Amino acid sequence: MSRPSWHQYFMDIAELVATRSTCLRRKVGAVAVKNRKIVCTGYNGAPSGVTHCDKRGCIREEMKIPSGERHELCWAVHAEANVVAQAAMHGDSLEGATVYVTIQPCISCIKLLISAGVDKVIYKGEYPDELAQKVADEALIDLVRYKE
Repeated sequence: MSRPSWHQYFMDIAELVATRSTCLRRKVGAVAVKNRKIVCTGYNGAPSGVTHCDKRGCIREEMKIPSGERHELCWAVHAEANVVAQAAMHGDSLEGATVYVTIQPCISCIKLLISAGVDKVIYKGEYPDELAQKVADEALIDLVRYKE
């Protein structure tokens, strides 16, 4: 067994973080890294103190909302948003950080990561959000697909 690259190591951790997700549709994990050290992690799920979807059911399924639409109609906070929230709660800056995420960020999350000072986002799974890529390009943030 060979030693994993740093990219593989952090992406593997993001996949492990995703196992904490309580979303019934898609489990997503994210890891913020600076200088090869983990700053914080996040997964998609209901905010603290709110009943999780695995207990209450999925409002998006009930309303038949397609993936990628009407993000505001969801109990969950996205993994990337939880990374930013965790960093803020603990007083950790994400300026210059790389975020590893198990799926391409949506437009809302890429804007949040840009505003938090993240320099690079490495994602594994595809998510059809062309506007997220356009905004990342204009903001000069590297948004790149992970290659094993």
